[in-house]
Amino acid sequence: MRSNEFQLMVNFGDTDRAGIVYYPNYFKWFDIATHQFFRNIEMPLSKLDADHDIIIPLLDVGCTFEKPLYDDDVITIKTVVAEVNEKTILFNHEVFKGDTRTGYGHELHGWVRRTDGKLKAVPIPENLKKLLRMNEEMKSHPNNPWLSA
Repeated sequence: MRSNEFQLMVNFGDTDRAGIVYYPNYFKWFDIATHQFFRNIEMPLSKLDADHDIIIPLLDVGCTFEKPLYDDDVITIKTVVAEVNEKTILFNHEVFKGDTRTGYGHELHGWVRRTDGKLKAVPIPENLKKLLRMNEEMKSHPNNPWLSA
């Protein structure tokens, strides 16, 4: 299945009083990784919404934390499409500092159309399913804006 990875730097505001990354940031990074994934396949979520009234609400999320992260750590978030069903997409995420995995988790998103103020799960188009199932690894460009965030 298709995968993506990008890097970002842990900021002081991502840490707790002990100086360790506060756990909800993993969920924020998973969300950013999903947006980055769709940008890299030239299908930004903002464009899907604006042009097709499609949104991908979060249905389920989970994370396992393995090692601490600290301010100024540069991390790599690897995202892979784990499963594409009729109306849902499951992403698996792994967070690394160098070669050490610090945590991993998943996000399950619905494929939902907004029509007349109502939300309804609709089938994912076959061409998108095919694109998501391609065995291709993508990486963000060297001038990654997340490293300077």
